[in-house]
Amino acid sequence: MEFLERKNVSLKICGVKLEADAEGLVALGVDAVGFNFWPQSKRYLDPRDGVWMKGLAGKILRVGVFVNESSDLPFRLFGDGMIDVVQLHGDEDASTVLRFKEAGIPVIKALGVKISDDIDAAGVYPADAILLDAHAPQVFGGTGETFDWKLALDFKRRFPEVPVVLAGGITPLNAASAVDEVAPAALDVASGAEISPGVKNFEKVKALLAACRRGL
Repeated sequence: MEFLERKNVSLKICGVKLEADAEGLVALGVDAVGFNFWPQSKRYLDPRDGVWMKGLAGKILRVGVFVNESSDLPFRLFGDGMIDVVQLHGDEDASTVLRFKEAGIPVIKALGVKISDDIDAAGVYPADAILLDAHAPQVFGGTGETFDWKLALDFKRRFPEVPVVLAGGITPLNAASAVDEVAPAALDVASGAEISPGVKNFEKVKALLAACRRGL
């Protein structure tokens, strides 16, 4: 994915619920947008209300976020042209990730990390990228809390071939530090770019973009 291979750090704004917000992110040049299809999330988007996502095709990378999804919903949304990438943010195992890979669907696996041992799990996932977030058992879809970024650097040393998406408490105030200290493939931001859950603040988005475009 070009999203993971740019010279500068890419920016993904997650938890988008409104078509107008999505179009605004396209206009600003944001690299990717995330739609949360986990019903228990405060940023949940009912797929039946998201037909407008098809109109974003080719304008921005569309990432569908799922948590322990047992149905074929991710496959259907991909097949219907509503999303481009699947992001797994639950307890999914390596075989679940492999199912998407074998179906030709790009997949990002999210992992919560707190200690160095948590990095070990990353090696078993055949994902296109690993998203590192704060460790919070049973709190799925993102915590809004930061974690020790030294763990992200440890991950990069141990798995240099795997792109890292950095999440967890990224805001306009610390985004530049995240870029400088970790140099991830991308930043993933939800609450740090919002007015309220699911409603985006475009001044914050502009500041996040500026941090990502500073170069490495």
